[in-house]
Amino acid sequence: MMGYLNMKAEMINPFLNAAIHVLHTMASVEAKPGKPFLKNDKKATGDITGIIGITGQISGSLSITFTLSCIEQIVGSMFGEEVHGMTDEIRDAVGELTNMISGDARNKLSEMGVNLKAALPTVISGMGHVVKHINAGPCIAIPFETLHGSFVVEVNFEG
Repeated sequence: MMGYLNMKAEMINPFLNAAIHVLHTMASVEAKPGKPFLKNDKKATGDITGIIGITGQISGSLSITFTLSCIEQIVGSMFGEEVHGMTDEIRDAVGELTNMISGDARNKLSEMGVNLKAALPTVISGMGHVVKHINAGPCIAIPFETLHGSFVVEVNFEG
């Protein structure tokens, strides 16, 4: 398992760094990454997920699943006002954050000679929702903690 995680690190680190960078820049939220793990099930680890397909020299998908308390704080910080509940603002912001994190990571990968394109993000919400990545294989999940809750970035690539 650790071999698989290490082998893919050069492809995954740009997505982790992008998540940290985008949340810091857009919402002044500091995110601390935890220990990566292989995720073999499809159950989401939070309340709302943005998922985006990625194609090019490698193909796969990126998802970001937020707890409600975490995304409320992020969106509230982005808009400068308190936000509560699973609103359209929250859903739109999750899609936009997923798109921005994907774009930031793809720019970094492009500098490394890996050219990728992304589809439009999809947002899924609800307790116990399922996240189905494009490729059948396991994905690498990285949990993050913020002062107001957690989120998980999942990366699933083939090729």
